[in-house]
Amino acid sequence: MAEQMTEQMAKQTLLEAFNAASYPLTGSSRWNVNQLLEAFRSIDGEQDSDIYGNGAIIENFQAKIASYLGKPSAVFFPSGTMAQQIALRIWSDGAGNKKIAYHPLCHLEIHEQNGLHELHHLEPLLLADKSRTIGLEDIQQMTEKVSCILLELPQREIGGTLLPFSELEAISAYCRERGIKLHLDGARLFEVLPYYKKTAAEVCRLFDSVYVSFYKGLGGIAGAMLAGDESFTAESKVWKRRHGGDLISLYPYIISSDYYFEQRLPKMEQYYHAAIELAELYNSCQHIETRPEVPVSNMFHVHAAVPKERLEQLFKAVYAETGVGLTRYVREVDADNSYFEVSLGDRYLGTPKDKVREALGLLGAKLAELKQQ
Repeated sequence: MAEQMTEQMAKQTLLEAFNAASYPLTGSSRWNVNQLLEAFRSIDGEQDSDIYGNGAIIENFQAKIASYLGKPSAVFFPSGTMAQQIALRIWSDGAGNKKIAYHPLCHLEIHEQNGLHELHHLEPLLLADKSRTIGLEDIQQMTEKVSCILLELPQREIGGTLLPFSELEAISAYCRERGIKLHLDGARLFEVLPYYKKTAAEVCRLFDSVYVSFYKGLGGIAGAMLAGDESFTAESKVWKRRHGGDLISLYPYIISSDYYFEQRLPKMEQYYHAAIELAELYNSCQHIETRPEVPVSNMFHVHAAVPKERLEQLFKAVYAETGVGLTRYVREVDADNSYFEVSLGDRYLGTPKDKVREALGLLGAKLAELKQQ
């Protein structure tokens, strides 16, 4: 029987093992159509849809999020990729300067197939290095004039690290003094508010334009909001049409975004403290460290001095023995090292803490055995 189970585990992918676990720890729910069904359960079927960006359903939601972010106006987009490229294009055109600046691991730089250059002919200046966030000194030392600087809060690709709020204020003041527009990649803005102990409006007042996502920590289907002053958002609507983002209706995304905004925004502080708790358990294991060591949001990265395939096998064994799923994937750093991202939501809150400790204790024991081999 044991041999049969071992053979079955070897054939199973890590994602399959994670989905089969009784207690998957990351995220708020499984990615399936139930996300949409849940959001629609209390909706009046006679409610009118939006049509090409107009109608109460989209206009009311845009006004609601603009108010929450402390901005005069906001526009709903089907994707953050579209919203952010458009924001940078608007600021570039306004300044008559094609140069913009952001982090080397910015989403626009590494995940968008060079779209910013191919579609808008913008020229990025990369600030800081890949191991840390952009600081005031990096901006002060720029030798080229740029129209806009994009800051991502938190910096996802390096574990979700954050600048001190005081430095963020200094960057904002520096840019305004010099006529440089400051754009916020706030894909995970909601998730960092508990750490900053600030409202969204207090953070967003430092920026000329703001993008937020509704599917990451909130768990909506898809969708983004781009906020700023009224002239900025009016121009963004023109570019939205040019990009093909003005679908005849976007209400499935709007309804789910609004529903999960209301459901999960109040839990962000719980998710944040859960991440601190779980990171401490990971850091007690040999061969493992979290980045950052103490999370500043509900997400962090776990780095292991263990080859990817070996770590996957250890995880599948832990899942089988405890019923706790720790991660859906592991990525290779090099032949001897690997990492994965943790983002916590409702699932972790609903898992008994003794099960979490059991799983991490077993993982720690299995990692300790590696030293003996």
